[in-house]
Amino acid sequence: MQPLNIFTVGAQQMHEPAMALDRLVLSPQKEVVRAFYKDMWDHADKRLIPKIFHQDFTFRGSLGPELVGHEQFAGYVDRVTNVFGQYTTDILAMIEEGNRVSGKMRFHGYHQQKIFGVEPSGRHVWWIGMPIFTFDGPKVRDLYVLGDIYGLIARLKDEAESGL
Repeated sequence: MQPLNIFTVGAQQMHEPAMALDRLVLSPQKEVVRAFYKDMWDHADKRLIPKIFHQDFTFRGSLGPELVGHEQFAGYVDRVTNVFGQYTTDILAMIEEGNRVSGKMRFHGYHQQKIFGVEPSGRHVWWIGMPIFTFDGPKVRDLYVLGDIYGLIARLKDEAESGL
């Protein structure tokens, strides 16, 4: 039996199919999560931020920053979409419990600017994120996203497939 190579297993996750959102009836909270990723992030449409979040919402992003409010979050959107061209989120799973929605997301784009000390390569890179959205009424009060930073850094350095 060969030892398990975590980087090779991780490569298979890029091929995990996204949810077929066009065939689902989503709860109001899941629809907000869908809009956040597919309408706001995929198009960098920052006009949607006040429709989705309370003014003083708290945010911890998949790449590590902890932010408060619309303005700081809008800066994060600019930074991420500049670093990763054609930035896209694939919604792989969503789970709802009370006023919270969690899930499994695949974030990806083309490496265009320096991040984590790695110069731009132009390569398509991706990482998995696990968000927890906490709602207060129809808007999000807090969003915490745990991201697979080590997997992303390995892909940025082109080490993921070689198992380095």
